[in-house]
Amino acid sequence: MSNSFIAGAKYALSGFRMIFKPRLRRFVIIPFLINLIFFSGALWFGSSWIDSYVENLLPGWLEWLRFLIWPILAIAALVIIFSTFTLFANLLGAPFNSMLAEAVEVRLSGQDIVNNPKLSSITKEALISIQSEIGKLLFFGLRAIPLLILFLVPGFNLAAPFLWFLFSAWMFAHEYMDYPMGNNGYRFAQQRPLLKTKRMMVLGFGVTIMMMTLIPILNFFAMPVAVIGATFMWHEQFSERTIHK
Repeated sequence: MSNSFIAGAKYALSGFRMIFKPRLRRFVIIPFLINLIFFSGALWFGSSWIDSYVENLLPGWLEWLRFLIWPILAIAALVIIFSTFTLFANLLGAPFNSMLAEAVEVRLSGQDIVNNPKLSSITKEALISIQSEIGKLLFFGLRAIPLLILFLVPGFNLAAPFLWFLFSAWMFAHEYMDYPMGNNGYRFAQQRPLLKTKRMMVLGFGVTIMMMTLIPILNFFAMPVAVIGATFMWHEQFSERTIHK
C-alpha cells in the first residue's frame, strides 16, 4: 500500500490536516495569496481566450457545434493554462514554500518552529529557492516542447490533452517534492532517482494535486496543501530516517 497510487493521493490530501494550524498559518498565508492571484488571472485569461478561439475557429454555419467543441477545448486549455500559471506561481512563491515545508517537517519531528535556526535566513533561502525553480522550469520546459507540438498534429492532437495532463501531474509531483527534499540537501538531479523508487505513489500524489488545480476555489489552496502533503510524504517515505529504519 505504501507504494500505491491511492497512498500518493492520500498524501496530497493530507495537507488539509495542517493548513489551518495556528503555528503554520503564517507560513501558509503568502503561498495562498500568490495562488489566489495567479489562479484568478488564469481563470480570466482562460475563459477569454477559449471563447475568442472558438468564435474564430468555427464558420457561421457551424455555430451549432459550439456547445460540443467548447467544453473539450475548455478542459484542454485549462489543463495547459493552469499548469503553466502554477509553475510561475511556484517561482514567485518558492522561498515561502521552502519555509512552509521546513516548518511542517520541524513540527513532524517534534521540534519547536520558533526556535529552529534554519527559519531565520530568509534572504539566503529566497536566492537558493528561486535558483532551484529556474532550473526546474528549464528542465520541464524542454520536455514540454514535444507535447506542445502534438497539439498541432492532426489526429495526435486528440490525445495531446490527456498526455499533457499526465505530464503535468508528473511535473507537479517533482515540483512540490523538491521543497522538503531541497531543504534536506537533495539537489533536483538527486531527487529524481529516489522518487522513481515509488513511481505509483508519486504519480498518485501528482494527479491529485493536478485535479485540485482544476477545481474552482479548491485550486486557491493547492499550493500550500501540496507543499504540506509533499513534506508528509518525504518525512514518512523518503527521508533517511525512514530509509534506514
